[in-house]
Amino acid sequence: MAQKFESLFQSFSETTDPSRAKPRLAALREELARRTLDGFIAPRADEHQNEYVAPGAERLAWLTGFTGSAGAAVVLADRAAIFVDGRYTIQARDQVDPSLFAPHDLIANPPARWLAQHAPKGGRIGYDPWLHTPAQVEVLRKAAVSAGAEMVAVEPNPIDAVWADRPHEPTAPVLLHADRLAGETAADKLARIAGTLEKYDGLVVSDPHAVAWAFNIRGGDVAHTPLPMSWAIISRKNRPKLYIAGAKLSNVVRAALEDIADVHEPAALEPDLAALARDRNKLLFDSATAPEKLLTLYRAAGGEADIAADPIALMKARKNAAELRGARAAHLRDGAAMVEFLAWFSSEAPKGKLTEISAAQALETFRRATGKLAEISFPTISAFGPHAALPHYRVTERSNLRIRKGVYLVDSGAQYLDGTTDITRTISVGRPTAVMREKNTRVLKGHIAIATAVFPKGTTGAQLDSFARRSLWEAGCDFDHGTGHGVGAYLSVHEGPQRISKLGTVPLEPGMILSNEPGYYKEGAFGIRIETLLVVEKRAIKGAEREMHGFETITLAPIDKALIDTKLLTRTEIAWLNAYHAGVYTKLEGKVSASARKWLRAATTKIR
Repeated sequence: MAQKFESLFQSFSETTDPSRAKPRLAALREELARRTLDGFIAPRADEHQNEYVAPGAERLAWLTGFTGSAGAAVVLADRAAIFVDGRYTIQARDQVDPSLFAPHDLIANPPARWLAQHAPKGGRIGYDPWLHTPAQVEVLRKAAVSAGAEMVAVEPNPIDAVWADRPHEPTAPVLLHADRLAGETAADKLARIAGTLEKYDGLVVSDPHAVAWAFNIRGGDVAHTPLPMSWAIISRKNRPKLYIAGAKLSNVVRAALEDIADVHEPAALEPDLAALARDRNKLLFDSATAPEKLLTLYRAAGGEADIAADPIALMKARKNAAELRGARAAHLRDGAAMVEFLAWFSSEAPKGKLTEISAAQALETFRRATGKLAEISFPTISAFGPHAALPHYRVTERSNLRIRKGVYLVDSGAQYLDGTTDITRTISVGRPTAVMREKNTRVLKGHIAIATAVFPKGTTGAQLDSFARRSLWEAGCDFDHGTGHGVGAYLSVHEGPQRISKLGTVPLEPGMILSNEPGYYKEGAFGIRIETLLVVEKRAIKGAEREMHGFETITLAPIDKALIDTKLLTRTEIAWLNAYHAGVYTKLEGKVSASARKWLRAATTKIR
């Protein structure tokens, strides 16, 4: 366990060494000049727009040193810039040499705006058509034109040409996801998907999460999410086609897949699309993940294509009874591991020897002790004091703080075969200040407001988002991230299209799983976040005139009572917290060690 973390932080440190960026940037510029290009766009993306990408797709990290999950670089002959959002401002400052890449805010001054100001007149700006959606390319193209330049699709990627030791494509084994966990056979799912394609001859599935769900398969090609990198074409009338590297398939897995689909190597995707285009098939491409390369190829061959939301995304978001049973079982298991960790932390933290890294190591150890952990669902945010004020902080050997008196925040999750978890708890080390207690209680009030919300069918996440913020707003405070994201069923811990945020336009439907995670962040001082996962459920209300929905909280772990100012809570809020804690104790007391049970009993006693 410790060796795994040492290896992780060593490789992380090597990747982010700013001294490596200078020769790499010079090599890229030489390659661009050789191809008569005046610039190049390097997004943090792969061919599927995945959140987590394979090592060989970490081109932005290789070039700049920045390892965050979102960002881009623009390289011109005489200047270069890197663009990251507010989550990663400090991380980029630590990892990127500003004399090579001028830092910019991805939202306030995106690459397209910068390109419009700095692209040379008459210049040719290259981009990899596999790494951008058509909509993304159109934005860049308009910016280039406004500067008197042009965007040029280039293959192969010029970074790949100068990345001498670039890792090979991943070939992790593909596993069948059992029907008892999926709750529906792949054949039935594929038939349902085909039934939605009334206006189309077929659907091009470019999101590996959608492929994994539709074909009931899982893999290990990227970190934290059990994805097999793959593509599919699902026809309205003909057999589906699955495009996946044969080296990943055992004889048993191949036989099962060939029962329901034609299985091909990924290289067959382009010629198959060209053949469908020549036969005048009308295909639907996913607006969120389809690369411009495939759209261009299909239309150039004479095919008719629409770009819209992949219908699989919404199907996948509505968990069936088996998936919900699995999620609840996973949260019981994960809750027990969290209680073991929290009990251990309460004993060890006051000694002053724990660090952010050692605490994260311990938490993963408790999860591995369940014997069921497949992988953590994202890099653990283990953050003390001022680091807790960074919502997406990632500890490194260089940033690693010793945990002392103050506030410690741990945001973590796990992948189990039966479910995906994501939980944040904020813990007081020593006696918290009055300000810490007040801000934490306001966050808790927002958390309870979401957990207890009852709303009519058709309500969107945007309509609920302000529930989580009201108490903070009353104190002149807010948080800059969404209140909640969707969560998959042994798939991505960040799943769309459902979300609770100002941008959440999709109605929340029964079976959807979402996080509930309001927060407060005092820069340079401390941060607060309380996160549990919720399931949307139908809610029966006597005399109701409309179909109503509400939430079931499925995450099980105590909320630190030392950080609560009870004078700020209403009787209803206190009743909710006491009921939640009573449920946590009842469900977990028989699943933890004797010492953890003793801690749990004290952590869940009623407040008044």
